[in-house]
Amino acid sequence: MAVRTADDYYAQLRALLPPGPAWDREFNPEVDSVLGSLAQELAREDLRAADLLAESLPDTVRELVPDWERVMELPDACMGESPTFDDRQLAVRRRLVEVGGQSRAYFLDLAFSLGYPQARIVEHRSPRFGRSRFGGGHFGTWSAQYMWTLEAGPRLRLGRRFGASYWGQRFGADPNGALECVVRRAAPAHAVEFINYG
Repeated sequence: MAVRTADDYYAQLRALLPPGPAWDREFNPEVDSVLGSLAQELAREDLRAADLLAESLPDTVRELVPDWERVMELPDACMGESPTFDDRQLAVRRRLVEVGGQSRAYFLDLAFSLGYPQARIVEHRSPRFGRSRFGGGHFGTWSAQYMWTLEAGPRLRLGRRFGASYWGQRFGADPNGALECVVRRAAPAHAVEFINYG
Protein backbone atom coordinates (compact mmCIF):
# COMPACT_ATOMS: atom_id res chain seq x y z
CA MET A 1 0.00 0.00 0.00
CA ALA A 2 1.46 3.32 -1.06
CA VAL A 3 1.34 5.95 1.67
CA ARG A 4 0.83 9.47 0.37
CA THR A 5 2.66 12.37 1.96
CA ALA A 6 1.28 15.76 2.93
CA ASP A 7 2.79 17.26 -0.25
CA ASP A 8 0.94 14.68 -2.35
CA TYR A 9 -2.34 15.52 -0.69
CA TYR A 10 -1.71 19.26 -0.96
CA ALA A 11 -1.10 18.98 -4.71
CA GLN A 12 -4.23 16.85 -5.09
CA LEU A 13 -6.41 19.27 -3.08
CA ARG A 14 -5.02 22.23 -5.01
CA ALA A 15 -5.83 20.52 -8.31
CA LEU A 16 -9.41 19.79 -7.16
CA LEU A 17 -10.24 23.43 -6.39
CA PRO A 18 -12.75 24.98 -8.77
CA PRO A 19 -11.59 27.81 -10.98
CA GLY A 20 -12.30 31.36 -9.95
CA PRO A 21 -10.88 34.34 -8.10
CA ALA A 22 -12.11 33.10 -4.70
CA TRP A 23 -9.54 30.27 -4.80
CA ASP A 24 -6.65 32.28 -6.26
CA ARG A 25 -3.53 32.61 -4.08
CA GLU A 26 -3.17 36.30 -4.82
CA PHE A 27 -6.67 37.25 -3.69
CA ASN A 28 -7.09 34.71 -0.88
CA PRO A 29 -3.76 33.51 0.65
CA GLU A 30 -5.52 31.78 3.57
CA VAL A 31 -6.65 28.99 1.23
CA ASP A 32 -3.07 27.64 1.13
CA SER A 33 -2.87 27.37 4.91
CA VAL A 34 -6.25 25.59 5.05
CA LEU A 35 -5.20 23.19 2.29
CA GLY A 36 -1.85 22.60 4.03
CA SER A 37 -3.61 21.71 7.29
CA LEU A 38 -6.04 19.40 5.50
CA ALA A 39 -3.18 17.74 3.62
CA GLN A 40 -1.28 17.04 6.85
CA GLU A 41 -4.35 15.48 8.44
CA LEU A 42 -5.09 13.35 5.37
CA ALA A 43 -1.47 12.16 5.27
CA ARG A 44 -1.66 11.25 8.96
CA GLU A 45 -4.86 9.28 8.37
CA ASP A 46 -3.29 7.56 5.36
CA LEU A 47 -0.32 6.53 7.48
CA ARG A 48 -2.59 5.20 10.23
CA ALA A 49 -4.61 3.24 7.65
CA ALA A 50 -1.36 1.61 6.51
CA ASP A 51 -0.55 0.88 10.16
CA LEU A 52 -3.99 -0.70 10.62
CA LEU A 53 -3.39 -2.94 7.62
CA ALA A 54 -0.04 -3.95 9.10
CA GLU A 55 -1.69 -4.67 12.47
CA SER A 56 -4.17 -7.05 10.83
CA LEU A 57 -1.35 -9.42 9.86
CA PRO A 58 0.39 -11.55 12.50
CA ASP A 59 3.80 -11.01 10.89
CA THR A 60 3.76 -7.25 11.36
CA VAL A 61 1.56 -6.73 14.43
CA ARG A 62 2.93 -4.35 17.08
CA GLU A 63 0.28 -2.15 18.67
CA LEU A 64 -2.49 -4.74 18.78
CA VAL A 65 -0.48 -7.56 20.37
CA PRO A 66 -2.56 -7.37 23.61
CA ASP A 67 -5.79 -7.70 21.59
CA TRP A 68 -4.42 -10.65 19.60
CA GLU A 69 -3.34 -12.24 22.90
CA ARG A 70 -6.79 -11.78 24.41
CA VAL A 71 -8.47 -13.45 21.43
CA MET A 72 -5.93 -16.32 21.27
CA GLU A 73 -5.75 -16.93 25.02
CA LEU A 74 -2.13 -15.85 25.28
CA PRO A 75 0.47 -15.25 26.75
CA ASP A 76 1.55 -18.84 26.68
CA ALA A 77 2.30 -20.38 30.06
CA CYS A 78 5.44 -21.97 28.59
CA MET A 79 7.03 -18.57 28.04
CA GLY A 80 7.24 -17.78 31.75
CA GLU A 81 5.80 -15.06 33.93
CA SER A 82 6.86 -12.02 31.89
CA PRO A 83 7.80 -12.87 28.30
CA THR A 84 9.52 -10.26 26.19
CA PHE A 85 7.59 -8.33 23.58
CA ASP A 86 9.37 -10.21 20.76
CA ASP A 87 8.40 -13.53 22.35
CA ARG A 88 4.80 -12.35 22.60
CA GLN A 89 4.78 -11.39 18.92
CA LEU A 90 6.22 -14.76 17.99
CA ALA A 91 3.58 -16.53 20.10
CA VAL A 92 0.81 -14.65 18.29
CA ARG A 93 2.24 -15.61 14.90
CA ARG A 94 2.70 -19.23 15.88
CA ARG A 95 -0.75 -19.58 17.43
CA LEU A 96 -2.39 -18.23 14.28
CA VAL A 97 -0.51 -20.17 11.60
CA GLU A 98 0.69 -23.29 13.38
CA VAL A 99 -1.25 -26.45 12.67
CA GLY A 100 0.62 -28.82 14.99
CA GLY A 101 1.80 -32.30 14.25
CA GLN A 102 3.55 -35.36 15.55
CA SER A 103 6.30 -35.66 12.97
CA ARG A 104 10.02 -35.20 13.48
CA ALA A 105 9.91 -32.08 11.31
CA TYR A 106 7.31 -30.48 13.57
CA PHE A 107 9.35 -30.97 16.74
CA LEU A 108 12.52 -29.81 15.00
CA ASP A 109 10.68 -26.68 13.91
CA LEU A 110 9.66 -26.06 17.52
CA ALA A 111 13.30 -26.30 18.60
CA PHE A 112 14.49 -24.09 15.72
CA SER A 113 11.94 -21.39 16.59
CA LEU A 114 13.15 -21.33 20.21
CA GLY A 115 16.78 -20.78 19.19
CA TYR A 116 18.22 -24.29 18.74
CA PRO A 117 19.30 -24.41 15.07
CA GLN A 118 21.34 -27.62 15.42
CA ALA A 119 18.59 -29.69 17.05
CA ARG A 120 18.05 -33.24 15.92
CA ILE A 121 15.81 -36.11 16.99
CA VAL A 122 16.96 -39.61 17.85
CA GLU A 123 14.22 -42.23 17.75
CA HIS A 124 14.79 -45.33 19.87
CA ARG A 125 13.92 -48.72 18.47
CA SER A 126 12.21 -51.54 20.22
CA PRO A 127 13.59 -55.07 19.82
CA ARG A 128 12.05 -56.76 16.81
CA PHE A 129 12.95 -59.95 15.05
CA GLY A 130 15.05 -59.21 11.99
CA ARG A 131 16.14 -55.73 13.13
CA SER A 132 17.84 -56.46 16.44
CA ARG A 133 21.28 -57.98 16.81
CA PHE A 134 22.37 -60.38 19.52
CA GLY A 135 25.33 -59.26 21.52
CA GLY A 136 24.59 -55.55 21.16
CA GLY A 137 25.48 -53.39 24.13
CA HIS A 138 21.98 -51.91 24.47
CA PHE A 139 19.18 -54.16 23.31
CA GLY A 140 16.32 -51.98 24.52
CA THR A 141 12.87 -52.77 25.85
CA TRP A 142 9.47 -53.02 24.27
CA SER A 143 8.53 -49.53 25.54
CA ALA A 144 11.48 -48.06 23.61
CA GLN A 145 9.27 -47.82 20.54
CA TYR A 146 7.56 -44.87 22.22
CA MET A 147 10.78 -43.11 23.28
CA TRP A 148 12.66 -40.39 21.46
CA THR A 149 15.35 -37.89 22.39
CA LEU A 150 15.62 -34.30 21.24
CA GLU A 151 19.31 -33.44 21.01
CA ALA A 152 18.99 -29.66 21.36
CA GLY A 153 22.60 -28.71 20.66
CA PRO A 154 23.95 -25.26 21.50
CA ARG A 155 21.53 -22.39 21.73
CA LEU A 156 21.84 -19.19 19.75
CA ARG A 157 22.73 -16.14 21.78
CA LEU A 158 19.23 -14.84 22.34
CA GLY A 159 19.92 -13.44 25.79
CA ARG A 160 19.19 -9.91 26.88
CA ARG A 161 21.75 -7.15 26.47
CA PHE A 162 22.35 -3.83 28.17
CA GLY A 163 20.59 -1.09 26.23
CA ALA A 164 18.26 -3.53 24.44
CA SER A 165 16.29 -4.75 27.46
CA TYR A 166 13.90 -3.28 29.97
CA TRP A 167 14.25 -3.04 33.73
CA GLY A 168 13.87 -6.38 35.47
CA GLN A 169 14.86 -8.58 32.55
CA ARG A 170 17.45 -11.25 33.16
CA PHE A 171 20.81 -10.83 31.43
CA GLY A 172 22.45 -13.69 29.58
CA ALA A 173 20.70 -16.66 28.03
CA ASP A 174 17.05 -17.41 28.55
CA PRO A 175 16.19 -20.49 30.60
CA ASN A 176 15.53 -23.72 28.72
CA GLY A 177 12.17 -24.29 30.39
CA ALA A 178 10.29 -22.94 27.36
CA LEU A 179 11.65 -25.69 25.09
CA GLU A 180 10.78 -28.43 27.56
CA CYS A 181 7.29 -27.04 28.15
CA VAL A 182 6.50 -26.62 24.44
CA VAL A 183 7.83 -30.05 23.46
CA ARG A 184 6.09 -31.88 26.32
CA ARG A 185 2.80 -30.12 25.61
CA ALA A 186 2.91 -31.00 21.91
CA ALA A 187 4.19 -34.57 22.33
CA PRO A 188 1.75 -37.44 21.89
CA ALA A 189 0.32 -38.76 25.14
CA HIS A 190 1.84 -42.22 24.72
CA ALA A 191 5.35 -40.92 23.94
CA VAL A 192 8.24 -40.63 26.36
CA GLU A 193 10.50 -37.77 25.31
CA PHE A 194 13.92 -36.81 26.57
CA ILE A 195 15.76 -33.56 25.94
CA ASN A 196 19.56 -33.35 25.92
CA TYR A 197 21.07 -29.86 25.84
CA GLY A 198 24.38 -29.07 24.18
